[in-house]
Amino acid sequence: MVVDSSWQEIIARAYGALDLDYRNFLSNGEYFPRNFLQPFLTLPRGQTRYILFGQDPYPREESASGYAFIDGAVREIFGPTGLTKEVNRATSLRNFIKMALIARGCSDVSQKGIAAIKKTNLITSITQLRENFEKNGVLLLNASLVFTDKKSTPFHTKAWLPFMVELLNSLDSKKVKLILFGSFASSLHKQIPQLDRFEYMVFEHPYNLSFITNPKVHELFAPMDLLAI
Repeated sequence: MVVDSSWQEIIARAYGALDLDYRNFLSNGEYFPRNFLQPFLTLPRGQTRYILFGQDPYPREESASGYAFIDGAVREIFGPTGLTKEVNRATSLRNFIKMALIARGCSDVSQKGIAAIKKTNLITSITQLRENFEKNGVLLLNASLVFTDKKSTPFHTKAWLPFMVELLNSLDSKKVKLILFGSFASSLHKQIPQLDRFEYMVFEHPYNLSFITNPKVHELFAPMDLLAI
């Protein structure tokens, strides 16, 4: 498995905890993204301070990047009229960007308001956003690492539970905090007793408009300043 060497032993053990039939399914490759272990390649274990649990990959192959909330179909974040068309199409990402703008002091996150923001010191690409998450030690992981169709999401989420249990058992709860987004992710703390060892924060999924103005979300992400160069 292609992961950073610091994760190799843990991920091999976690992957081995999956049901054999499910591992056979993963070997067949009838899902996306194929690079579902990508978060463990670009963020070493020793630099991981948070695990952000999303729900499942974007339901579009070109968008599913292997990272929670990092839409592979997006290149540029900002355009002349505000957020780019690609960002606006990805509801969760769009709301996350708006939340991050408010967290850094912007009062108007309409398209017109965003267009007027001076962007000299802001990132421009989705890759930079992912890199800023990782600079802050945030591992972008979905509760289900693969997607086939929407009705199968609960099945995949359940299938990945043994992997998540093994992963969490291998981490130091004094060094890693958990960020849980959405109903599938937030329900993990009911299904995985190991989560109780960790400090964790539960928020609504970013596709909800309330996420944009949630003060608790701002409190967590404002110090990270994820949109800054």
